[in-house]
Amino acid sequence: MEFFLCVLGMVMIVEGLPYFAAPGKMKEWITKMAEMSDSSLRVTGFVLMMVGLVLVFMGRY
Repeated sequence: MEFFLCVLGMVMIVEGLPYFAAPGKMKEWITKMAEMSDSSLRVTGFVLMMVGLVLVFMGRY
């Protein structure tokens, strides 16, 4: 459980950095994302999840 909380905390730090560092650019990016089709967002999300899974696998072994 301790490891999970550390990982969750790190994810929140990484997710929050762009909003802290460049809030204006994030607003532009979010607007562009809202205009993308659902299928494009779904494919992008899937690819990012797979890359994350590979990174976790590489980090654990």
